[in-house]
Amino acid sequence: MHGSIEARDAADVPVDVDAAMRRAAAPSARGGRDDDLLFFCPDVTDASTLKRVQQFIDFGYRVTVFGFRRARYNVDYQPPWPNVPLGLTTDLRYGQRLKALLYAIPTLFAHRRAIRRASVFYARNIDQLLLTLLARLIAFSRAPIAYEVLDIPAIVMQRGAAPSLLRAVERLCLRRVSVLVLSSPGFHRNYYAAVQGYSGDWFLLENKLYPSPPAAAPRKAAPIGTRPWVVGYFGLIRGDATIDLIARLAARLQGRVVFKFAGVFTTVEQARFEEVLGPHANVTYDGPYLPQQDLERLYGGVDFAWALDLEHVDHNSRWLMPCRFYEAGYYGIPCLAVHGFEVGNAIEKHQIGWTFDAPLEDSLASFFERLTAAEYQRTRARLGAAPRSMFVAGEDVAALCEKLTRLPR
Repeated sequence: MHGSIEARDAADVPVDVDAAMRRAAAPSARGGRDDDLLFFCPDVTDASTLKRVQQFIDFGYRVTVFGFRRARYNVDYQPPWPNVPLGLTTDLRYGQRLKALLYAIPTLFAHRRAIRRASVFYARNIDQLLLTLLARLIAFSRAPIAYEVLDIPAIVMQRGAAPSLLRAVERLCLRRVSVLVLSSPGFHRNYYAAVQGYSGDWFLLENKLYPSPPAAAPRKAAPIGTRPWVVGYFGLIRGDATIDLIARLAARLQGRVVFKFAGVFTTVEQARFEEVLGPHANVTYDGPYLPQQDLERLYGGVDFAWALDLEHVDHNSRWLMPCRFYEAGYYGIPCLAVHGFEVGNAIEKHQIGWTFDAPLEDSLASFFERLTAAEYQRTRARLGAAPRSMFVAGEDVAALCEKLTRLPR
């Protein structure tokens, strides 16, 4: 277990997000023109897609989404903004996703006039970047392209012909990208600079909360020390190694720690989740939830947020900054993370949570057996003093929109 160094930004002035929106939406901030942004995404129902589209709309763009769907959650969701359906895709089934891209080509031809009006293209992940480049070619457009990456796919970190080909394709596409948008500096440092040799313009846009949520209500949980500690795992449930670790901890910490899950299953089968964790009375699963509606309730019922992602510990899990770091931070809940991972570094830098070394099971069990209420409250106090801008998007979104409007066309 590791502590952290002194918090350096606790005295920063919180961002006025509403004022930032007004400035970005003003004609002077948008270059005095109406801008059409075409957003190509892999899942129009995904929470990160909904957040990003709303950000662009709030900051003055006319957005049209060309999007696929994935049958994971929000399956009945109908976007309120202009949306061009491209079909259905499935996680990790790369052959099926390639076919879906080919089937989407006639739709691009059918909408080439709308594509030609685009002031900027915004593509999320390599599939959509390929489709964006094709759309721009079909429409004879020279509008700039922004390429956003929220995760580094495991396949590009593997050896073999297919991973090498995919990396080569991405490198070729990157030459035609005006700006690379990343959710973690670890992605640029460890993959795009080190592996792909990318030296172009890039922008850090973290997975912060948006829009600005209302102030968190005071928690009404029983006093610490009179009940078990409660650990919350909310969001995408993924990684068999993570589930196995929590099962072992639940067995060792009966009566001392409760684990609460909520969200959707991605790379973990729900049947296996229930088989591994079902026998433990101190593990609960509350099902899917709506982020903007349920986060305060969820985080209001826990003492810690689980931020130990063990799915790909050699690359993506080590480099990413998970949404729950920002969600938990806003609601004043300290995170638990792995020492040396990107999120662990952030926690240690500001001394707003705890990180752990291998063997993780023993480190975590020892932590919960020895943690005092006084130490916990000191960490929560530091977290409560952290600047709001660390967890809530505002000026960073305004800066990205400003950058997009000024990209050479």
